[in-house]
Amino acid sequence: MASSQKGRLFYVIGASGVGKDSLIAYARKHISDQSKVIFMHRYITRPPELKGENHVFLDTEEFEYRNKNSFFSMQWDSHGLRYAIGKEIDFWLEQGVDVVVNGSRGYLFTALEKYPDMNILLITCSIDVLCKRLIARGRESGDEIYERVERARQFSDLQHPNIRLIENNDTIEKSGHDFVRLLQYPDQIGSVA
Repeated sequence: MASSQKGRLFYVIGASGVGKDSLIAYARKHISDQSKVIFMHRYITRPPELKGENHVFLDTEEFEYRNKNSFFSMQWDSHGLRYAIGKEIDFWLEQGVDVVVNGSRGYLFTALEKYPDMNILLITCSIDVLCKRLIARGRESGDEIYERVERARQFSDLQHPNIRLIENNDTIEKSGHDFVRLLQYPDQIGSVA
């Protein structure tokens, strides 16, 4: 039975290393009404990792097949990988369920064309904190860290009335609590820092 009210879409963005995956994982465990919020998995052409997000791996050939056959609602390329959000998102929103998507800054304005009322949750942190996190995770070279820091600076120029800012400089408990509050009460709360 469909709900008379559509669900809300939360499109989470932020530079690599600001803690999007950590905040999403925190919210999965701490959201008060999990029957009304779904955390969307992404389809990615990156094999699964023990650490990091829980995504569905597709090789390039299968990804392209699904893309050509319109199985995706959103699709973008980043850092040599392909990412997608499945069409099931539209069914869930129609059922009145709120949906959280780990999105892409580069795809943001394309997503807004399709979902103009979506809530944009922009995760940021200071450059010092970002550098420490990127070094600690050990996935990038020095040049790659520099490139990611420069990309992070571009997020500060992002403007849109639907953006809610979450500064993730503090503990996961503090930032996670703020993130969960925004998911539960987006119309009542402005940005949190």
